Amino acid sequence: MNAENNIQMEIRKLQGPSEAEVCARMMADSEPWITLGRDYEKALRVLTDPRREVYQAFVEEKIVGFTILLMQGALVGYIQSICMAPEWRNRRLGRQLLEFAEKRIFKDTPNVFLCVSSFNRDARRWYARLGYEVIGELKDYIIPGHSEILMRKTIGPLAG
Repeated sequence: MNAENNIQMEIRKLQGPSEAEVCARMMADSEPWITLGRDYEKALRVLTDPRREVYQAFVEEKIVGFTILLMQGALVGYIQSICMAPEWRNRRLGRQLLEFAEKRIFKDTPNVFLCVSSFNRDARRWYARLGYEVIGELKDYIIPGHSEILMRKTIGPLAG
């Protein structure tokens, strides 16, 4: 629940193609994914990739956002995407979704990783306020002229 706006939000795993399609449309129609060139088909492929965990945020059974997590590979505990529908932003729901993702990741590993595009300054400030630190920069990684800023939030080292 969001006490500030008294909004009840439920988070649950993605279930089936119709939900994936709603999330793919939400991603393809909003920033930063428009600038990054993530169209509907690319978004749908990512959302339906069985190597990813996808969780959706619902308000009154309407999908208002989602997050995509990678729990295997080089950066275990990587938040690949967190997306809120534009009309649901700035209501503290994105923060609840991020906290959910962190809690899920911290059950298995002490580090949460994410990338934020260099042109997405508001998101970068938001993550920094929530305890994420810049640990690297991937220049011209997705689109020319912009970097992906690798950030990490940790509760301890992998060993120990």
